[in-house]
Amino acid sequence: MTFEQLSIFVAVAEREHLTRAAASIGLTPSAVSAAIRNLEAYYRVALFDRVGRRIELTAEGRLFLEEARATLARARAAELLLSELGGLSRGRLAVHASQTVASHWLPPLLMRFRTAYPGIELELTIGNTLSVARAVNIGTADIGFVEGRISDPALAEEKVADDALLVATGPDHPFADGRPLTPRQLVEDTGWVMREPGSGTRSTFEETLRRLGEDPGRLRTVLTLPSNEAVLSAVVAGPCAAVVSGVAAACRISDGNLVAANFTLPSRQFSLLRHKERRPNRAASMLERMSREASPLPTKG
Repeated sequence: MTFEQLSIFVAVAEREHLTRAAASIGLTPSAVSAAIRNLEAYYRVALFDRVGRRIELTAEGRLFLEEARATLARARAAELLLSELGGLSRGRLAVHASQTVASHWLPPLLMRFRTAYPGIELELTIGNTLSVARAVNIGTADIGFVEGRISDPALAEEKVADDALLVATGPDHPFADGRPLTPRQLVEDTGWVMREPGSGTRSTFEETLRRLGEDPGRLRTVLTLPSNEAVLSAVVAGPCAAVVSGVAAACRISDGNLVAANFTLPSRQFSLLRHKERRPNRAASMLERMSREASPLPTKG
């Protein structure tokens, strides 16, 4: 049975007239008559009685009409859904992002996307760089945004913004006096408040120390905390230092609660992640395009 046969049957049943039914669906009366005969013959059931020059539904035909209408309605609903999904008027987009990206760079982008496509349901999950990469890899995230670099060969990585990192301390910390600092002083002369392993901020700092000839394993880690705000609050309250995003620390530096120490760290990149072998849905493709056009982060607090 085909959808065309169902459509022909419903058209004839609703009009109980072959010619008018044929005209309504753009077929010839002979084609409509042949389709009905084939349907009846294949399933060995009479759907219409021929009464003189007219036709009318049999009892079996009346029962089948209800199911045929429901089937066509479901098919039209499925067709409409595909059309809406393709046109970005309906759908769902699962976005995973690491903390600094999710707190500072991503919200304006998501607001622009939501304004342009209000029918798309956005789901944002915040983690660290490793958890975001894992979510994109296994398919629980349609698209990911992370700080730093990843090393998963299954994922494509594309730079979308730069973020300046800095060493932040409280105003009474010895590093707050403005004197230039050496990598060895960072390792030997202070305790540190660090993000958890897997954080893009922590990974970038540790890689920088290695390039400068220092072992990050020698850092005296006093606290390991799971969020930027927790790290910043701990540094304000205590005699330690932390490496943080410049944009995340900007307000506290402006207020005088934190000081940016005189040590230059390289900028790290914000990256878009997608799976190399999965074709992105249209919503994810559009968010990718919008992310490439997003405003850059300020480089200084």
